[in-house]
Amino acid sequence: MNFFDVTNIAIRVLGYPISYIELIGTIFGLISVYYASKANVLTWPTGIINEIALFGLFFQIQLYADMLLQVFFLVVTVFGWHNWQHKTEEVPISRMAARMVAVYGIALLAGTIITGIIIQQFHHWMPAYFPLPTTYPYADSFVMVASMLATFLLAKKRIETWILWIVVDVVSVVLYLIKGVYFLSLEYVVFLGLATYGLLQWRKKMVYA
Repeated sequence: MNFFDVTNIAIRVLGYPISYIELIGTIFGLISVYYASKANVLTWPTGIINEIALFGLFFQIQLYADMLLQVFFLVVTVFGWHNWQHKTEEVPISRMAARMVAVYGIALLAGTIITGIIIQQFHHWMPAYFPLPTTYPYADSFVMVASMLATFLLAKKRIETWILWIVVDVVSVVLYLIKGVYFLSLEYVVFLGLATYGLLQWRKKMVYA
């Protein structure tokens, strides 16, 4: 049995079998978000481990947009890590301009619709790699696009990153419950609390124009 197979069980909690891949992804995801809420650079290396594990998990449960999201996360994580480490001055926490809020809103709506349409065709276009059709394509695509935008905002230390993460976390809790990955769903309940904490903490440190 492949170590990263969702059927390779690490532990059982209250009768629920938790695979190694779900366990690794969940634990390092929690660690990464905790460090992000403290504006700590360790959010990036711990995030890399989380992304690799979740890539494999989401592929196996046919959440293909979430799977592709992990590739994006990996790229942006490297960018964010470099951005935080190599600035001559610490990146200040700030707020987005109203015009950019509108741009991000349009990008979120358009990106969700377009991605949802595309991932529904994966099992037709690439049946050798995606033998099963995607599930909940638009909810999955919303999580993907909103997370991408929130990650960009996190790298730039815009406070709106936490508002987007709160929305993503609520949608993810419901989606992963439906898909039966209960431990991961529980993680997103914790993420919701951490995102709220992060929003409050960043507001205290924010630079007002």
